[in-house]
Amino acid sequence: MGELIVRAALSAILGILLITGSKSEQRFKYEIKEFQVPLDHFSFLINATFNIRYLYNDSFVDKSNARTPIFFYTGNEGDIELFAQNTGFLWEQAEKQNALVIFAEHRYYGKSLPFGSSTFNTSMPEHLAYFTVEQALEDYAMLISFLRSDRQMPVVAFGGSYGGMLAAWFRMKYPHLVTGALAASAPILQFPGITDCDIFYRIVTSVFENAYNANCTVNIAKSWKLFETLGGNDAGKKQISDAFHLCSPLKSDADLKKFLGYIDEVYSNLAMVNYPYNSSFLAPLPAYPVRQVCYYLKDLHAGDGDLLHAMSSALAVYTNYTGSSKCLDISATSNADEAGWNVQSCNQMVMPFCSNGTETMFRTSSWNFKEHAEKCYKDYRLTPKPYDIILRYGGRNLEAVTNIIFSNGLLDPWSGGGVLQAPNDKVFVIILPEGAHHLDLRHSDPADPPSVRDARNKEAEIIARWIQEF
Repeated sequence: MGELIVRAALSAILGILLITGSKSEQRFKYEIKEFQVPLDHFSFLINATFNIRYLYNDSFVDKSNARTPIFFYTGNEGDIELFAQNTGFLWEQAEKQNALVIFAEHRYYGKSLPFGSSTFNTSMPEHLAYFTVEQALEDYAMLISFLRSDRQMPVVAFGGSYGGMLAAWFRMKYPHLVTGALAASAPILQFPGITDCDIFYRIVTSVFENAYNANCTVNIAKSWKLFETLGGNDAGKKQISDAFHLCSPLKSDADLKKFLGYIDEVYSNLAMVNYPYNSSFLAPLPAYPVRQVCYYLKDLHAGDGDLLHAMSSALAVYTNYTGSSKCLDISATSNADEAGWNVQSCNQMVMPFCSNGTETMFRTSSWNFKEHAEKCYKDYRLTPKPYDIILRYGGRNLEAVTNIIFSNGLLDPWSGGGVLQAPNDKVFVIILPEGAHHLDLRHSDPADPPSVRDARNKEAEIIARWIQEF
């Protein structure tokens, strides 16, 4: 089940929100450049290199200012252009602060592939040896050094989700290069022994419980048994297939498992993108889509037929909100970026997930590291190191950390692994009670709740102070 959550997060992060209007289109213009980096920063024997991409915009820069700020987005698991178009807050602040805008692509993602088309060739597992957080951060450090040349320029790192984790770690490891960092929805504590593995599902359940009424989660919890019972025979599989208008009808137990996994993923996605306005992430969605889903589940359904029909109507908010889809395709689409995150979860990014079926609306599931490690070795010949990130970046031991903003929306399932209490007066924790997944990093919108507008104002004040004090 943990893999489904990771895939859901990746999908949400990679989804591109098309912001309409010529002003937005002009604001997000950039040059696409390349920068040569070592394949292995930490070897004195390997001299191979490859290029990472970065996006460059100097249209806001005051050419007379020798200390122009650099607003540097620490690219995460996807094509860097998608992040540039989904991080409106950075662009808005760059315009106010006359900053140089840089979006750097993470190695092994987008078009920054060290071995080209064979980067993820499973017959060449040695290609994955240079795919670590540390190598990526060193790429970014080299790029900043190149951009600054001999000039003293304040650098503020920005990032959301995994990118937020990178922004925070970047400031921790390179304080001489990074003046400060905004780490939005950054679950740097979502690691073994630090955060309960069921926190993600508990928060998703809470979001659904409070969206309309408590009957919503009761119906969802009951639906799992209904699906499993119906899926136990051919007639029931056909009933599910017809109710959800599946493109490929369920024929086997494996098909049923895939269907249940897909539904599980939908709930997680909905909670993460529960934004206050229409959006087009994974699919066209209305404002506060969880509320819309729960509207169809506001009444308790005792009969199997009624519950199946209600579940179909509710989930159509996600699967076919516009009514334009003729059928529902539940097949997972595999791409290089998804493969990249699967690899990272098999080396350093070991983030446990589990679920208690009596306390959440999800099926009971457990976290089994042994099974995870065996699958990682089978797929990639990699052995996960579950405590590597904690060793390198300190886990909860953040007392020595300075100049980082940790922002978390309480509607975001990833907030359970975020920093919610400041360890000192140099670390700023901003809580958005009405915020979903890194909503504060997105472009300003008239529908933004007050807590989101307040959060952005606070973040802007802190960033401006860092620049002034540089």
